Amino acid sequence: MSRRSLEWWIGVVRLLAVPFAIFQVSLTTNYPRGDERTAWILTAILAAGAIAFLAAVRFADVRVFQAAATVFDFSIVSAFAVLFAFEPGTPTRQLLFLAIVVGAARFGMAGGIAVALAAIPVSAWFEERRSQHFVGTYHTDYVTFQAGAGLLMALLVGWLYDRLNEQRSTAVQRADEAEALRDELGRRADLLEAANRCARALSSSLDLDEAFGAFIRELRGLVPFDRMAIVLAEGDVSRVIATAGAKADEVEPPGSQSSLENNLVADIVASGQTVYRGDMSSPEYAEEAWLLELGVHARVAAPLLTGARTIGLISVGRLEAHSFTAHEIELVSLLGRLAASAVQNIRAYESERRTVEELRRLSELRADFVSLVSHELRSPMAAVIGASRTLQQRWRELQPAQREAFLALIGDETTRLADLIGDVLDTSRIDAGTFSYRFTDVDVAALVRDTVATASIAQSEVPLVADVDSTHAVVRGDADRMRQVFANLIDNAVKYSPAGSPVEVRVRRTDGNVLVSVSDHGSGVPEQDQRLIFEKFGRAGGGGTKPGTGLGLFIARSIVEAHGGTVDVLSAPDRGATFTVKLPV
Repeated sequence: MSRRSLEWWIGVVRLLAVPFAIFQVSLTTNYPRGDERTAWILTAILAAGAIAFLAAVRFADVRVFQAAATVFDFSIVSAFAVLFAFEPGTPTRQLLFLAIVVGAARFGMAGGIAVALAAIPVSAWFEERRSQHFVGTYHTDYVTFQAGAGLLMALLVGWLYDRLNEQRSTAVQRADEAEALRDELGRRADLLEAANRCARALSSSLDLDEAFGAFIRELRGLVPFDRMAIVLAEGDVSRVIATAGAKADEVEPPGSQSSLENNLVADIVASGQTVYRGDMSSPEYAEEAWLLELGVHARVAAPLLTGARTIGLISVGRLEAHSFTAHEIELVSLLGRLAASAVQNIRAYESERRTVEELRRLSELRADFVSLVSHELRSPMAAVIGASRTLQQRWRELQPAQREAFLALIGDETTRLADLIGDVLDTSRIDAGTFSYRFTDVDVAALVRDTVATASIAQSEVPLVADVDSTHAVVRGDADRMRQVFANLIDNAVKYSPAGSPVEVRVRRTDGNVLVSVSDHGSGVPEQDQRLIFEKFGRAGGGGTKPGTGLGLFIARSIVEAHGGTVDVLSAPDRGATFTVKLPV
């Protein structure tokens, strides 16, 4: 019960006490002179006070009201008790117990004790009046009994009141806690539902752009933003996979990569904790400089968590500083956890899709290879069979020079067949890991000179120019395998060069490496095919393609990489191509 409700109930009881007082005053006889008039005055005061207090209970300050009501009740009860001391055997002094009970009900044990102590002088006065009316001695034990009983009642009622008040406070506190928990539970449910909507949007499609488009639409309705990004940590770099908001397609668009040095991604991957940058006016990370240029001053960055591993972050930014609430920060953190698994699924799907496409491409290349090898085998075999049959059937009719020509044709085509079979065998050994090497100290400059000289003797249409640095260029390698590489590059350059256009072969030593470059002036390699030509069965497209199996550059790259080096191509349409082999000294 509240204090105001308690006072209202005491006011009702006080008002009911008025007719009881009127009845008792009118019923009493043998008043001493003047006491009857005093009794009616006290009754009138009681009636007026009862009405006034009952009327004021709704709007008065409850603490002040209770203090005033306690003084009034104690005074009126004390006055009636002392006034009716002339009646023998009437327990009017026990009215003081009512004041003690009311004081304890209003102010607890302290209030009850205070009223009980205040009642001691009244009890003494009552005993004095009683001894005057009835000739006899003054009974001190009556006074002490009344005082002791009052204090005991104050302690008992006060303890009960304090206990009830404590229980009431506990109940109110628990009710408030229950209401707060209910509100928090509702907020958590709303938070989870919002996060699930975003997660469902991410899972709605395995197409990266479509899935993130749906996710961003949901996110914008839940956490309004001016710039948003999802960034993955991949090795030593961070890669943006989705953006939205201010200049999303111009500044750090999807696909952009940045170093992890002084990058918030690195800190979040290390800690796995959400970071809130309420004001980025003083940038702490490299990316915050361009965010400030876009006008973004506050951002929340939450980790993308798959289990205990952090794979990146989701960043949500706003133009106004300190503009995110704790609820929004918590929501972004939850979204990071839910979005991570969807991102992983999409990445796994993309990887599988690329693998399938690569397998399909390799299957097509293999089919092309079978067709090419069949053609490459058929042509020399047809020439060998035709020349041998001609020699067999017309040996006596042919002149010696003609016989030599047919025998030379058979020798050239047989060599071509041997080279083709050798490439196929080398490729199978590389795939099986049984391609053998014999490493020794190799003078690259001398090896290149010999290879160029051999290639010059084999043909005369395309001049070969060797520009070999006089610097000592010795590497650790297999001389025969390296000769195979240089011969392949030179043969390709000759094959694709116009008659009379020179092929330059250069050897340089720089930064602890030996560089061997072979340049031609042919049609060049299209940019989209510059990676393909080093793959197994890979051949450049276009009208300038020459017959071949597409294995030579694959074998060359494998040999160079086995020596710890690299082979690259630099080419432009109709400007020839330059193949460069880099080998560590």
